[in-house]
Amino acid sequence: MPRPIRRLLLGHPLPTAAEVHERLTKTRALAVFASDALSSVAYGPEEILLALMIVGTGALHLSVPLGIAIGVLLVIVTTSYYQTIHAYPSGGGAYIVAHENLGRWPGLIAGSALLIDYVLTVAVSIAAGAAAVASALPELVPYKVALCVAAVLLVTWANLRGVRESGAVFALPTYGFIVLFLALIGVGMLRLLTGSLPPAPAPEDPAHILHPASGLTLFIILRAFASGCATLTGVEAISNGIPAFHQPESRNAGKTLIAMSVLLGAMLLGTTVLSQMMHVVPSEHETVISQIARVLFGGGPLYYALQAATALILVLAANTSFAGFPRLSAILARDGFLPRQMSNRGDRLVFANGIFVLAAFAIGLVILFGGQTHRLVPLYAVGVFLSFTLSQAGMVRHWALERGPRWSLKAAVNGLGAGVTGVVLLIVVGTKFVHGAWVVCLLIPATVAVLHTISRHYDDVAQQLSLGDVPPEERAAAAWQGPPKVVVPVSGIHRGTLAALRFARSLSGDVQAVTVAVSPEATAALQSKWAQWGAGVPLVVIESPYRSILEPLVDFLHETDARAPERGLAVVVLPEFVTASWWQHLLHNQTALLLKTLLVYRRRQSGEASRVVINVPFHLER
Repeated sequence: MPRPIRRLLLGHPLPTAAEVHERLTKTRALAVFASDALSSVAYGPEEILLALMIVGTGALHLSVPLGIAIGVLLVIVTTSYYQTIHAYPSGGGAYIVAHENLGRWPGLIAGSALLIDYVLTVAVSIAAGAAAVASALPELVPYKVALCVAAVLLVTWANLRGVRESGAVFALPTYGFIVLFLALIGVGMLRLLTGSLPPAPAPEDPAHILHPASGLTLFIILRAFASGCATLTGVEAISNGIPAFHQPESRNAGKTLIAMSVLLGAMLLGTTVLSQMMHVVPSEHETVISQIARVLFGGGPLYYALQAATALILVLAANTSFAGFPRLSAILARDGFLPRQMSNRGDRLVFANGIFVLAAFAIGLVILFGGQTHRLVPLYAVGVFLSFTLSQAGMVRHWALERGPRWSLKAAVNGLGAGVTGVVLLIVVGTKFVHGAWVVCLLIPATVAVLHTISRHYDDVAQQLSLGDVPPEERAAAAWQGPPKVVVPVSGIHRGTLAALRFARSLSGDVQAVTVAVSPEATAALQSKWAQWGAGVPLVVIESPYRSILEPLVDFLHETDARAPERGLAVVVLPEFVTASWWQHLLHNQTALLLKTLLVYRRRQSGEASRVVINVPFHLER
């Protein structure tokens, strides 16, 4: 990207010393890390109703007890993660806790579950935001996927500008949603207490209204509970991003976690109670929140403001993943489980590679599932509760090993969290397996296998590069084997060829040029000029009746090595000219690039000299 455009879109580069100034206050951190959890009230309660609707509207009264159960689960998880934040102030969340306390494989499982969950968080929240927009503006329904892709790109751009700037951008929409949503619940509760709460419009298709006794089972109830547990996604995000907070990091992160959980619990229970008391029935064309707001706010400016805020918070909920996925990827890369590039910081002190990878996977998921929230949610909660369970189990062992003040009480709290979230995990897998959870159950071990394979590669590289097995005769850094033999492949005489020949002669007195005779006319023209311009370097012509270039060159180099095996180093100097514009590069043969690639990745044969390939570029002007 040209520098002026890059500066316009992303801003000026930030020095490493500015990192401390890029940290977040509690106010901005709530917008960055809590948007996912808070936004889940826009679809979590609705997923409970949709699961109960299988047996008819008569079963919808169970939504309130299920909402209370999820609220209790939220308290347990929040308490457990509050302890994790103070025990592991460096961040990393479930992966760090499981890896340090339970071992390599549980750590990789937790890390894989989190990575998959972050991708699904972006896809689900963006799809839910598009659904909120389509509820208010039905004419946009055909463009839902395009809206999703545009939203992902918008959040990607904001995060590439830096953590502090993304917090500033997302603060106003997040707090606008909180205020409007609490106002909706407040108006609804006030009208409920005064006896003036109106019911929602009756469903259009009365054929779906059945008595719950006709099909209500424990499995249906557990499935509805598992669907509603998607509301807890994002609770762990703060524990993953503790280093992004202002000092003292742990204390500020803990306070932000409590504030987020209180708001989430109030919104969840308020929405569940209102939907029950107003007899709201989930619809394919309008969300539950939209139905409640349309009745209470009368379809006026407040209604459209809430729908706009809901759409924005759902889109911005993806920002939680954009804050967590790159950081977790960087930690995994630091430990050798992901490519090293994932730990590199960009111009704006963000892990730009992780941001790009997350955006690419999320866009792929949205397109694959057509931007449908209900098709994505079944994939959602498995990774969340798997990481919850491993994290809390790891914390139990942490307290048992540390044995600090009140360690038994702390271990009991985390043990309760591990037990409860483990049971919920079994419920989620059991009730949603055939509806899409099987995909995640396959993806997690596949991701673990990929991480393990990457780690083995890095271990093999480190072992092969280690100095421990170097023979004594090779340990002298200044060991001299004489000047190398240098071969310069040429296709014609031009300024780039002359530059390569000058460089080759500066390396050694044993220089040889070689050309492949594909065109007799071109070869004759080269030979006629070589006496004048070849600088005394002998030219070898290789005949190629089948017009191949690379194979004859490689065979010639191998024969040259075989004739003088005592010379331990062979150098190939490749002349090439570099065009002024990238598109001009496409107009020329890439013979030098192909030959270099072939020589670099070709394994040495027994007795073959070590080969060095050097490009000598000649830059063309515009």
